[in-house]
Amino acid sequence: MIAKRTNSKLLLLTAGIFFASTCVFAQDPGGMPGAGGMQQPTPGTAPGGYPGSQPMPGNGPSGSPGTQPSMADQAFIRQLLESDVVEVQLGQMAQEKSQSDDVKQFAEKMVENRKRLDEQLAPLAKRLDVNQPKGPDKKMKQQIARMQAMSGQQFDEEYIRTILSAHEKDVKNFKQAASAAQDPNVQRTAQTDAPIIEQHLQAIQKIAEAHNVQTSTDESKK
Repeated sequence: MIAKRTNSKLLLLTAGIFFASTCVFAQDPGGMPGAGGMQQPTPGTAPGGYPGSQPMPGNGPSGSPGTQPSMADQAFIRQLLESDVVEVQLGQMAQEKSQSDDVKQFAEKMVENRKRLDEQLAPLAKRLDVNQPKGPDKKMKQQIARMQAMSGQQFDEEYIRTILSAHEKDVKNFKQAASAAQDPNVQRTAQTDAPIIEQHLQAIQKIAEAHNVQTSTDESKK
């Protein structure tokens, strides 16, 4: 009888010790993985689980990480867009007011080419944070207004001089950008279109000779 009571007490004592040790182990966060819940991520671990991973830096306007566009590149694109606006307006005016077939044909080609160039430049201008011009600047608006009041030979001569001067500036700007632009896309555009702008310059020079129009180049030779 005494032996049975002793065995019963031993069983109860053993069961109590096992239950107590189980409770303590379950409350210990440093126990076996999965026993007390999900393991916490270590410091410096990204939500995806890769230690030290950080967001990749975004590309700047010129395409390189964190870089800002060159002011010279922006100025070149801005001047080119402004030149396109002027030449389109003058070309459309020349098609209406000129009495010379060669001037009209040249003006028609200028309108087509400049509109096409403007479309090609739009994505590049956006990347470089250059806004499309709303119209000619104040000086060119005054020039266009003066030409609007002209007609016949007087208009043709003024149109030729204005376009010739604009193309001389364009050729200079294109050559400079082709060799010194920092953005590779700007440089590529300048290198590709520079020969076309030079062809336009040569064409308007021939028209100037045919109409006996004195140019700044002719005056400098005297």
